[in-house]
Amino acid sequence: MDLEIEEEPSVSTSIHDSSNEKGGCMKRLDPTWRFLQSAHFFIYLTHLLSSWGDRMWHFAVSLFLVELYENSLLLPAVFGLAVSSSLILFGALVGNWVDNNTRMKVVQVALVIQNLSVILCALVLMLLFVYKIQITILWNGWMKIICYTLVIVIGVIADLASTAMSIAIQRDWIIVIAGDSDKLSNMNATLRQIDLLSKLLSPMAVGQIMTFSSSVVGCGFIAGWNLFSMCFEYLLLRKIYKMTPSLAKRGDKRTKEEEVSEGNETAFKDHDNIAAAVSAKGELINNSTNHNHKETGCIKGILVPGIRTFRDGWIIYYRQQMFLAALGLSFLYMTVLGFDGITMGYAYAQGISSSVLSIMVALSALTGLIGTMFFTMLRKYCGLIHTGCFSSIVQITFLMLCIASVFAPGSPLDLSVPLYSSASDQLEAHTTGVYPTDVANASIIKQSNLNSQLPSNLTNSTDIKEYISIALYFAGAVSARIGLWSFDLTVTQLIQEMVYESKRGIVNGVQSSMNSIMDVLRFVLVIIMPAPEHFGILIILSIIFVSTGGLLFFCFARKTLGKDLFKCVCLKEKDLESNKESTVVAESML
Repeated sequence: MDLEIEEEPSVSTSIHDSSNEKGGCMKRLDPTWRFLQSAHFFIYLTHLLSSWGDRMWHFAVSLFLVELYENSLLLPAVFGLAVSSSLILFGALVGNWVDNNTRMKVVQVALVIQNLSVILCALVLMLLFVYKIQITILWNGWMKIICYTLVIVIGVIADLASTAMSIAIQRDWIIVIAGDSDKLSNMNATLRQIDLLSKLLSPMAVGQIMTFSSSVVGCGFIAGWNLFSMCFEYLLLRKIYKMTPSLAKRGDKRTKEEEVSEGNETAFKDHDNIAAAVSAKGELINNSTNHNHKETGCIKGILVPGIRTFRDGWIIYYRQQMFLAALGLSFLYMTVLGFDGITMGYAYAQGISSSVLSIMVALSALTGLIGTMFFTMLRKYCGLIHTGCFSSIVQITFLMLCIASVFAPGSPLDLSVPLYSSASDQLEAHTTGVYPTDVANASIIKQSNLNSQLPSNLTNSTDIKEYISIALYFAGAVSARIGLWSFDLTVTQLIQEMVYESKRGIVNGVQSSMNSIMDVLRFVLVIIMPAPEHFGILIILSIIFVSTGGLLFFCFARKTLGKDLFKCVCLKEKDLESNKESTVVAESML
């Protein structure tokens, strides 16, 4: 009996302990499980699918066009120019469309148009690869030109739809989902980290498929991925929309402060409306007398609203409080210090191998991730605007290494070389590309031919001093991305927080147009000075533009903070000081 009495509590104790362990395990897993079922996780997953597909497509389409056009970069250059030009012309219109429609309708239409356009482009490219000979002969080669034009036009439509999707999700939805500034900062940083990882890994995935199979299989894989991504993203976005009821509400009720601030923006429309009414009466009189004037009126009815929206969008953008900060971000796009085809072409001309270039691209992605973490930590202690100031200083400081590379041993700088010299043919072939891996096809060119075109100081690879210049260039460009992405996140959040909800689309659309203008200017300068001997000038111009962007942000910070700009006090210290002040006031009242 004694033994039985002693065993019963031991058994109950063990059961109780095991239940406590299970309960503790469930409590530890409970936050993770809640996160996996939250709107935050679903928006991250949606962005991963979208970003992965976009990066694969942008990487592959240039290689497809290069292969189809006999290893020439003419078609990728035309494609890139067409995309940039379309954003300049239609960025404000796309943003205005996002503002004037419900959130769910915008993402539904943009998602379907974007993915179906990419699928259609991939199918057309697949037909070009399979029936290249037959299409070339058909209609004396005009059929091939029609197919190329179709790919470019549909690609432009896909990019405009992608812009609308980006504005809707990254500039509107996450503001509503986050709810406060701290969560918004973390979400912005996480989305940028996903984007950087996709930029690094997705080209590797599709590149392996194209290398070990064929371009036809690559086209089929991209078409299949976009079909899967479109369906899955739609389900995720619909679930997010249902989980967040505030997404169904547009901020149509305007506050007095907003009406006052927009009074100046809308005042100029009154005169236009009166003039439009007068012109409309005149058109009615003319239409009653001549049928041709009806057709003219129809054309005006289509073009005039679009032109007016384009003009109004730029005026609204100019009158935003964060205009100088947004303009400063746009200036950063006029640079040859990014890891794109221009950088890769210059490195190839300096004798750098593909393996080293791939390592540099990986390091640039790593420093970009560090920049996102730098942003989140610095913002907690110094505030958003001070974070932008420090990020700009960090970026410009590291870019001084690029300035040093222009005059360091091994630099090809030679202003006596005329433009479009024979030594620049190899670089010029690469500078028209848009993505780093566009230059992979350059390996088919014999090294002896390249050496015969380059200056003598670049053909001798035995002297270590000849690599000092390119080493400084990469050291500065890689390190500066810490400040670059932190600055980018800062301005992005300023636009999110300082632009009224009813104007988020059109302001971000014009911002995309401004970025494209600087991007086109970069290509124009490279076309004017394509020789490696002139690349040092492009480096100096790039740093001037980056410094100007930083200066514009400092002007915005000075205008916003005033004398507090130079008082970067830790936020925690500010909270302690405010608490002390409140306790002192309370004690005095007592």
